[in-house]
Amino acid sequence: MRWSPGTWMWRAALCCALLQTFTHPVRGLNMCMSGSATSCEECLLIHPSCAWCAQEDFGKGRTLTSRCDFRQNLEKRGCEARSIEFPTSSFSILQNRPLSSKGSGSSQDDVVQIMPQKISLSLRPGDQTWFGLQVRQVEDYPVDLYYLMDLSLSMKDDLDTIRNLGTKLAQEMGKLTSNFRLGFGSFVDKNMSPFSYTAPKYQENPCSGYKLFPNCVPTFGFRHIVSLTDKVDRFNEEVQKQMVSRNRDAPEGGFDAILQAAVCKEEIGWRKGAYHLLVFATDDVPHLALDGRLGGLVQPHDGRCHLNDRNEYSASTKMDYPSLALLGEKLAENNIFLIFAVTKRLYVIYKNFTALIPGTTVEILDQDSKNVIQLIITAYNNIRSKVELSVWDHPEDIGLSFTATCQDGTPLPGLRKCADLKIGDTVSFNVSVEARSCPGRGADQSFTIKPVGFKDRLEVVVDYQCDCGCSRTAQTNSSICSSMGTYNCGTCRCEPGYLGARCECQEGEASSMYLSACREAEGKQICSGRGECSCNQCLCYESEFGKIYGAFCECDDFSCARHKGVLCSGHGECHCGECKCHAGYIGDNCNCSTETSICVSDDGQMCSGRGNCVCGRCQCTEPGACGDTCEKCPTCPDACGTKRECIECRLFNSGRLADNQTCQRLCKDEIIAVESFNSDDPGAVLCLYKTDNDCVMKFTYSEHASGRSVLTALKEPECGGGPEAMTVLLAVVGSILLVGVVLLAVWKLVITIHDRREFANFQNARSRARYEMASNPLYKQHVSTHFVETDFNMYGKSYNGGVH
Repeated sequence: MRWSPGTWMWRAALCCALLQTFTHPVRGLNMCMSGSATSCEECLLIHPSCAWCAQEDFGKGRTLTSRCDFRQNLEKRGCEARSIEFPTSSFSILQNRPLSSKGSGSSQDDVVQIMPQKISLSLRPGDQTWFGLQVRQVEDYPVDLYYLMDLSLSMKDDLDTIRNLGTKLAQEMGKLTSNFRLGFGSFVDKNMSPFSYTAPKYQENPCSGYKLFPNCVPTFGFRHIVSLTDKVDRFNEEVQKQMVSRNRDAPEGGFDAILQAAVCKEEIGWRKGAYHLLVFATDDVPHLALDGRLGGLVQPHDGRCHLNDRNEYSASTKMDYPSLALLGEKLAENNIFLIFAVTKRLYVIYKNFTALIPGTTVEILDQDSKNVIQLIITAYNNIRSKVELSVWDHPEDIGLSFTATCQDGTPLPGLRKCADLKIGDTVSFNVSVEARSCPGRGADQSFTIKPVGFKDRLEVVVDYQCDCGCSRTAQTNSSICSSMGTYNCGTCRCEPGYLGARCECQEGEASSMYLSACREAEGKQICSGRGECSCNQCLCYESEFGKIYGAFCECDDFSCARHKGVLCSGHGECHCGECKCHAGYIGDNCNCSTETSICVSDDGQMCSGRGNCVCGRCQCTEPGACGDTCEKCPTCPDACGTKRECIECRLFNSGRLADNQTCQRLCKDEIIAVESFNSDDPGAVLCLYKTDNDCVMKFTYSEHASGRSVLTALKEPECGGGPEAMTVLLAVVGSILLVGVVLLAVWKLVITIHDRREFANFQNARSRARYEMASNPLYKQHVSTHFVETDFNMYGKSYNGGVH
């Protein structure tokens, strides 16, 4: 973006005007002079730009608050530089060892992954300072992996699969680190009702009477079997000895086991200088805190190790299940990355757990754990590809704001993590620090910044600049204060009953001379109508709403802007009608957050490049754009077209993003590879596209209520094989013959039906005839006698028909 010369001039003029506004000694606009400061310490708390003049003869004839002003104004008004109290925030580095490049081949105490390691902060309330730190995940860093397996009856086929897990896993992990150790533990559930079978016949064999699998071991909560070791054969030997057990309800006691595996450091064998991976394999949901009350367990979990001599969890039937908060605290405290290896139907449930437990990931486990090795390798690479900072023992009165600078070199305000990293990459973070108030005297505090799952940490020691140096030379009963007060930093602190700049007045005295000094301007009320004038000073009234203060009682700490009824939105302090916002918030009422992480869309852009992040929310500027991150618009490609490129580059390393290192950065959706689809999610959108080799690739796209997108894709595209020529020829000939036979059959059927109909009509007509054969009008009776007429002349006589 380029600005014209006119724009530069306008901006420069505006900056000058603002500078003059803040530095010009006008009482109505000067927050330092309009404050309630009657001492050096109070002045320093008003604003970080305020300074105090401790010079004795400074400001004669003016009000007490005139000693509190901007530093430039005090110097202009004649205050010597050595008499000005103006502390500023700063930091100093106490320990700064360089970052390491490799994790093996040297003592683990010498491996450094964060720099610096210790700093000291000197903070003045309201005055921000910042420091930088760098983090690098070194190559060939030692790894401790503890495999925690559900041995309930439903996991029997999984147990058979992992009996030789150690050898194969050690071979694969050997490609990533030369220092790998492996351990094993198992769990079922609490051996008490209603979680398990408690009848006497089930004590030794909970599977008694179960036809499919009649023999199993007694129910147990958690059992530590193999401590972390590099002896893979011993791991395999112990795993092969294991047998499944049985509990009554579907949920398992896995969270009990996770907590014990995390806090029993000596028994498990966690090394201080190693990555700690805890793989949690199960096929069902876990019991959570308060579930134990169903069995009468009302004592909350104490977060301690309770392994007995047999390495079994001894408090299983004494304490409730641990809460998610306790689990997350102990995992982070012991630098453990938790990997949930669960079946597909549980993926969403455990994915939600990862949002509540920092440093956890979830992967889909096949029904018989066939993919467990690849699952662990994928999860490990995912863990090593990101760095996220966490803050421990964060003081409430200190505000922290992070800016991450990842591999692309672009500062990302509001973010404290980087992803898509390679082992050996170095990332930087800038941390802005501000103290909001002063703690009690001598209450120096400290906090720790550490990457999640790392042993390395940055210790930050905090010293508050709340006291003025001139206070060390305070004089009690000083003659400067009429022997009725303490002279401190150029002002008198009078004894009870005395008033005035030099404690020269007693309470109750009043005159017109004193009253005129209590008006802010001619014609205005005495002490702004909110106080009484006594000995040249305003004594402000008390208010049930807050504090009234100022040289003329013109200020208070309750007349600032509110948001939803909350003064300064709860994110700032009210000072003389104006909100002073805490770090991370801006605006007249401090309701506008400067956090931008929630505005980053899935493709890594701010508001998808179609809007601006304002107050922590995207305001879409492109016409028609909508959505939390402006990801939807009329001209945007549909979900299928958008996600297709991620499917191609993530699963098959093909497509437009295949040769682009931004594939992992742009494609952050969870992608689940399956053999075939089912209709478990009615809200999923089915997408299809044709690959370069004329195959059809299918995947579904769905969005959960949490806003997370999930892609479910086939492991391989569906490709149809080309038919053979002979097969085609036979098929054509056969089809022609079949059609001919069918046509002949149809013709024969039609003729037969027609003949039958004609014959039926003939029969019907015959039955309706009104005569019989004997009375046929065409038939005549035969003649048996005939008369013959003769006419002849015998001897001259005629004879005609006569018989004689």
